[in-house]
Amino acid sequence: MQYAHITGWGMAVPESVLTNDDLSKMVETNDAWIRERTGIRERRIARENEFSSTLAVDASLKALEVANLNPNDIDLIICSTSTPEYIFPATACLIQDQLGATRAGAFDLSAACTGFIYALNMAAQAIRSGSIKSALVIGTETLSRFVNWKDRSTCILFGDGAGAFVLQASDNPGGVLSAVMHSDGSGGDLLSLQGGGSRYPATEETVHDGKHFIRMNGHEVFRFATRVMAHATHEVLETADLLLEDIRWIIPHQANIRIIEAAARKLKLPMERFVINLERYGNTSTASIPIAMVEAVEKGQLKPGDKIVMVGFGAGLTWGALAAEWTGPLPPSRKVYPRQYQAAARLRSIWLRIVRFVEGIFWGRYE
Repeated sequence: MQYAHITGWGMAVPESVLTNDDLSKMVETNDAWIRERTGIRERRIARENEFSSTLAVDASLKALEVANLNPNDIDLIICSTSTPEYIFPATACLIQDQLGATRAGAFDLSAACTGFIYALNMAAQAIRSGSIKSALVIGTETLSRFVNWKDRSTCILFGDGAGAFVLQASDNPGGVLSAVMHSDGSGGDLLSLQGGGSRYPATEETVHDGKHFIRMNGHEVFRFATRVMAHATHEVLETADLLLEDIRWIIPHQANIRIIEAAARKLKLPMERFVINLERYGNTSTASIPIAMVEAVEKGQLKPGDKIVMVGFGAGLTWGALAAEWTGPLPPSRKVYPRQYQAAARLRSIWLRIVRFVEGIFWGRYE
């Protein structure tokens, strides 16, 4: 049996910082009010030339460098995002092209803030089945493009960023141990972005009605989140045949400090057992868990041999958890240079367009 190990990791956030004091100049709020209710102090905001794909590519290259893999070593790319660049093509395909991952299949996954857990589980299952040897799993968001900056109930919460993991097959036990995934579409209206889909395609009316902004029933989402976080954690531990005492770190979705505190009380764990960084990034949706984990590794908190649980919830409604044993990179068989390989990706993309044009001349005629 093959095991799916997390062997590479990387994150990318915009340089532009929006503090609570900055927000107080835009909407009726203040730093103390936001911190007390959310725990957030600041968040990152994408600039005009930054998109979900560009942040993802930056995070992915860092992850490939840690894993000592070139882009063409990757078999599959799963991009979890609630803010794709287009309805289609998939943002994952844009990432594949920009990386130069010539062998990879690529698709997007939409499960809101739980998406990264869903994507990790799907990639791990593909590795366990033997159908692939390696996968690049990305959570990337530019939520600031869909925030109503006049609505203080939502604009204080969200930020932009990306996180990426490389998963590789190994004969050694460890890596992803178990996962649980759940959904309840009856609560879909509690957190939504209605405009732009087939029900509400962009029109003057949908823009006027604010359907292209994030809408949230904060009270109901809070009640839902505090209920499912602890339950999903216990469930995934039971599936992995582990006890809570076996777990070194809980890495929760970074949505609201009060939700994390409620989960800690229900699990009867001290807050010191939770990896938390939301005060500096806000809610980056599906990118929040990988960003928090990357920082934990860089700080020396997360070490080989540690057993961890990632747990999240989001629009849909969706929720889930994943248990893993952290092992780190596999022994390298060669030295690679993913950034140098990626530098040629643009030329390769142009060349492929030329080839398709020439093929169209010879093979694209109708009989």
